[in-house]
Amino acid sequence: MTVIFCVYFYENVFLMRRLLLLIGCTLFGMYAASAQSAQRLTLPNGWSLTPYGRSLPLGDLPLNLAVSADGRRLAVTNNGQSTQTIQLIDIAGEKLLSEVEIARSWVGLRFTPDGKRLLASGGNDNRVLIYDVSDNKLVKTDSVVLGKPWPVRISVAGVETDRSGKTLYAVTKDDSMLYVCNLATKQITSRIKLPAEAYTCQRSPVSDELYITAWGADKVLIYDPGQQKLTGEIAVGSRPNDLTFSRDGKYLFVANANDNAVSVIDLKTRRVLETVTTALYPDAPAGSTPNGLALTPDGKTLLVANADNNCLAVFDVSKPGRSRSLGFIPTGWYPTAVKVVGKKVLVANGKGFSSKANPNGPNPYKRRESGTEYIAGLFKGTLSIFTLPAAKEMATLSKQVYQNTPYTKEKEKLAAGEANSPIPKRVGEKSAQIKYVFYIIKENRTYDQLFGDMPEGNGDTSLCIFPEKVTPNHHALAREFVLLDNFYVDAEVSADGHNWSTAAYANDYVEKTWPTSYGGRGGTYDYEGSRPIAYPKKGFIWDYCQRAGLRYRSYGEFEAYSKRKGSALDGRFVPNYPDYDLKIKDIERVEIWKRDLDSLIARDAVPHFSSIRLGNDHTSGARIGAPTPAAHVADNDLALGRFVDHLSKSPIWKESAVFVLEDDAQNGADHVDAHRSPALVISPYTKRNHVEHSMYSTSGMLRTMELILGLPPMSQYDAAATPMFACFTNTPNLTPYQHKPANIDLEAKNTAMTEPARQSEKIDLRYADKIDDRLFNEIIWKAVRGEHAVMPAPRRGAFLNVAKAGDDDDDD
Repeated sequence: MTVIFCVYFYENVFLMRRLLLLIGCTLFGMYAASAQSAQRLTLPNGWSLTPYGRSLPLGDLPLNLAVSADGRRLAVTNNGQSTQTIQLIDIAGEKLLSEVEIARSWVGLRFTPDGKRLLASGGNDNRVLIYDVSDNKLVKTDSVVLGKPWPVRISVAGVETDRSGKTLYAVTKDDSMLYVCNLATKQITSRIKLPAEAYTCQRSPVSDELYITAWGADKVLIYDPGQQKLTGEIAVGSRPNDLTFSRDGKYLFVANANDNAVSVIDLKTRRVLETVTTALYPDAPAGSTPNGLALTPDGKTLLVANADNNCLAVFDVSKPGRSRSLGFIPTGWYPTAVKVVGKKVLVANGKGFSSKANPNGPNPYKRRESGTEYIAGLFKGTLSIFTLPAAKEMATLSKQVYQNTPYTKEKEKLAAGEANSPIPKRVGEKSAQIKYVFYIIKENRTYDQLFGDMPEGNGDTSLCIFPEKVTPNHHALAREFVLLDNFYVDAEVSADGHNWSTAAYANDYVEKTWPTSYGGRGGTYDYEGSRPIAYPKKGFIWDYCQRAGLRYRSYGEFEAYSKRKGSALDGRFVPNYPDYDLKIKDIERVEIWKRDLDSLIARDAVPHFSSIRLGNDHTSGARIGAPTPAAHVADNDLALGRFVDHLSKSPIWKESAVFVLEDDAQNGADHVDAHRSPALVISPYTKRNHVEHSMYSTSGMLRTMELILGLPPMSQYDAAATPMFACFTNTPNLTPYQHKPANIDLEAKNTAMTEPARQSEKIDLRYADKIDDRLFNEIIWKAVRGEHAVMPAPRRGAFLNVAKAGDDDDDD
């Protein structure tokens, strides 16, 4: 097997750097004119966008594109949390022809061979929808039912037909099946069990064989309709999703999301001929997420949509087995699919072009209006359209992609930092001063909700609903140690939030499935270690601790993962520490932790890394009989105060650091951006009475802990993120922290049968965020401020980037 690394290309790019500067004005002028996007936008995670080409607006999270056989029409399936739609687009005219709303949809999309009908996955409705498109309008005519709707677990993924268009193939995610159906009678003719969750399927262009990506099994499966059975399987990379064939049907290209790679398969031998790496640097950790493939009409050029690198990787594949990189093309945010029609390239950008404002955010007087904006539904996709760039333009475009990407191999190995800091800069060195890291993960608050009343930081008092009276310990800790007013979570909701918080990455399974359940369209909560397909290839931070030989322990975080025999948390999860359960106070959790810590200190067995879940700041809304939102948050606040109090008076305080964040910031308003969130860094080596305005992120906090522990970065995101060096000093202050008593009655209960209370009764609070969060946000606001209080709309802002200090490029 040959491995083709992009090192050859990127080395050439940097060797050409000075030459490009000499001709930069001319080349960049050509680029700006064709790209129609000279302004660089920086996302809250620190990555930048300069989307190339023209664009059309799409819907919420477009995940797939389909092109009709005549190349005249493009279909789009939008599968986000808010309104889901199917769109039909005129490719030549670059205009929308038709759009229909669909109750439940997902990634499957295919024109029939005659181009008269469009087949679309009905997601958890467990059916394939059939649209007539003969008049350039989407007209639903029928459907093929695979089973009863959710909660029956089927979940239609990829769809395909045979050559005649008479037989429908549908592969599924939840029951892992291939359904073979008669399109005329709409009846299922056979079901074939697959080894794991499937993503898509495609018929060979030269035979009747059907090829299926077993998303959860790292295999491509081969189905022979003549024998009506699976006749083979080919091992590929981790989390295979999209696939495409060479024109002659001799080769199959398979995108492997967890591997930053594409497998090139020789179908005659049914072996992987070569693996091409799509990342910008060789041997990069997880974080490119290839998830869409297309070949040019001559079959010589392969385009790969790198979702998490916000670009297309381009390869010359004219000589399979000796493929070579041609460079990169910048796209929008999270490209999910790519198609080539003639010389025209079409790219679906799943999250559009930027973070955005939401002036029509949750409002109690407009709650039932369809136009209400909520963080999980704010990302409106776009379609980038351009002509495949000529070779002379690829160097400039590739250079732009590198400039947009904060990750480099140098940063991965050596973090930008400060000399004489307790935080090492070089991976593997470990901190000489800090030996014990305590990582507290809380639930769903924004910065302004908690710290908006602190004049020391950039807050908005009008949005602060849990001020110092409710959270005296949070405020005291921020004042006595470091107030961070420019910290952003990498996630949108808790489903991806717990993955980002423990792996600095959420893979394509997580990103593509959570919007379904959060939109009330069925689906299980698979995101805290309960389903292996949602794991990053190399696991979570506990897996890295295990491989490094560190002692580690989890208090309540990823309970499902701990129950999997052989997992990194098997035997490392404190059994009597409660998982997420709003009926149990956080102060009770901390008492369990205190007893456990004391016993570990006595045995000289304190973990080097401890993750602690304190999630009652989530609150129960206005539910009758449950603690009031203020009581829940005050309990969480007192628990944090007692935690730091106990640790700071222990024998290990002089060698400890505590990091505190919210897994996401979905549950409230913030005047800067809906990703901005409270975070704390507490240690004898933390600067005292300090306000830090540096831009930090979830991944940056993880990177800081990794450097302390001598761990490598887990993804390109933490490798690229700014570590929190500015929060630390080399001179310790061992003064212990004295916790503040609660000012709020922790036993206060919701008693009034108000409208928020009636709404709260309908919400399932057994699991974190298995709720209508838009509604829940309003309930909390009204419960705190009064039933008739009008909640200000949270806002999201695009971060306009300026040239980096020391950048020697003048052509931005």
